Amino acid sequence: MSQKLQKGDKKLLNAWAFYDWANSVYSLVIASAVFPIFYGALFSQLGTTHLDFFGFSFKNSALISFVTAFAFLIVAIISPLLSGIADYLGNKKFFMKVFCYMGALACIGLYWFSLENIYISVLFYFLGLVGFWGSLVFYNSYLPDIAFADQQDGISAKGYSLGYIGSIFLLIFNLAMIMFPDAFGITDVPGDSAAIKAMRYSFISVGIWWIAFSQYTYYYLPKGNHERPKVTKDVVLNGYKELRNVWKSLSENKRLKSYLGGFFVYSMAVQTVMLVATYFGEQEIGWGGDKEKQMGLIVSILLIQIIAVLGAVLTSRASKKFGNIPTLIVINVIWAIICVVAFFVTDPIHFYVTAAFVGLVMGGVQSLSRSTYSKFLPETKDTTSFFSFYDVAEKIGIVIGMALYGIIDQITGSMRNSVLFLVVFFVIGVILLFRVPKETQAS
Repeated sequence: MSQKLQKGDKKLLNAWAFYDWANSVYSLVIASAVFPIFYGALFSQLGTTHLDFFGFSFKNSALISFVTAFAFLIVAIISPLLSGIADYLGNKKFFMKVFCYMGALACIGLYWFSLENIYISVLFYFLGLVGFWGSLVFYNSYLPDIAFADQQDGISAKGYSLGYIGSIFLLIFNLAMIMFPDAFGITDVPGDSAAIKAMRYSFISVGIWWIAFSQYTYYYLPKGNHERPKVTKDVVLNGYKELRNVWKSLSENKRLKSYLGGFFVYSMAVQTVMLVATYFGEQEIGWGGDKEKQMGLIVSILLIQIIAVLGAVLTSRASKKFGNIPTLIVINVIWAIICVVAFFVTDPIHFYVTAAFVGLVMGGVQSLSRSTYSKFLPETKDTTSFFSFYDVAEKIGIVIGMALYGIIDQITGSMRNSVLFLVVFFVIGVILLFRVPKETQAS
């Protein structure tokens, strides 16, 4: 049961933003922090960086890149299908819940992740990714439904800030378990050290947190703003038809089309960097030992998260003063510089500095990209289709970015070359953003 609130209502806006608090623990603990350290530790125990998978020898980081790319490809393919069904049923909240629960349960399933059972283990990792990003398709589509144009920048930034703060709380708890397992009654078991066992427990905590805190959001979010249409034979294909209609409508909306071009290219690089940053630090930085490595990566991740809260707020303020597009251009230039610098980083202290700059622009570019797109949308009740198009563009970009990153990593044996290659996308993104008509830019 949910409570009906009017568009723009503060309680409704806060409930929407609170889903970031619920689900961001996945992106931090699973995608960015504990799982990459856990994954690397499993290979360290075997004394290798390669693994046979479907008859091929993969570098461990390249394998994760390819699995991630495949997960995003699946999300990109099924999102239009599901948005079409959601439009028919007028209940996008149901689909948001389905992906949420699938992702959360997959996180719990990572407790049993092992290299001996790599296929089922990778499946849990894959389903977690699909669940997280699939739920965001419907979550993002709510923004113009629940917030007026002048509220969207602020509430979008608030969502990301809540996500960073909430995920830090859970991460600190998990890191305490990992660093001081004895205090939590966690001991060594055959095949696993106490620290590894604590990491497994952290995956369970993510699933429980995600499900529990999302209930507040579900209580207040409306089912959807679409009336149920008449039954047709092609309900299942409606989502793809709507994407085609959105594509056609872009020819009549020059600023939206120009912005989407830039977003597609730079988001390809942004999301790739965010997904591989910890794997890069785990393999390419000279920490000195396994314990030093774990501590160094933990400090870096916490640094990124804390500064990201500030970054999201500063970006929101900058967009009000200078406009959305100029702010995005500056952020992308900073991202490009970060990638160039990362190519040369070898010492922990330099990695910390680079991580701080990543945090500064990470939250800002995500929240501002989302709210800029929302502002550029034409007057329409069919927000799900437009946000489905946005999400599909983002996912296809990630598929390309992660696949290229993995290929370069696999062939050259170093992620440094992969990171340097991403500079190309940021440069092209900046050029395309400059082409967005100035007289109609969001402000």
